[in-house]
Amino acid sequence: QVQLVESGGGLVQAGGSLRLSCAASGFAFSINAMGWYRQAPGKQRELVAGITVGGSTNYANSVKGRFTISRDNVKNTVYLQMNSLQPEDTAVYSCNAFALGYRTLFAWGQGTLVTVSP
Repeated sequence: QVQLVESGGGLVQAGGSLRLSCAASGFAFSINAMGWYRQAPGKQRELVAGITVGGSTNYANSVKGRFTISRDNVKNTVYLQMNSLQPEDTAVYSCNAFALGYRTLFAWGQGTLVTVSP
């Protein structure tokens, strides 16, 4: 049974930082690309950052230079370090494995809420 458990969200002032974690189980984590996604109120879910099996990363333009994705294949965990947070980063953040075309592979976990105050 696949489980994706996100944590680390919270309330932070603009300019602050948070580190999100996503603990994965039930599938071969080390051979899957992983991504962080976010969904703001009234908006569609979007890919924020992705990391391949080999460690290559890509980011949405809106977060480049501020967010860093990383993974620990021993702990089956993917991280998102978020710096210089802005109110527009407010959203529920979730992780998932993805295949070609960033097609997500599993059901979504509960996500973790990030709220950035002005």
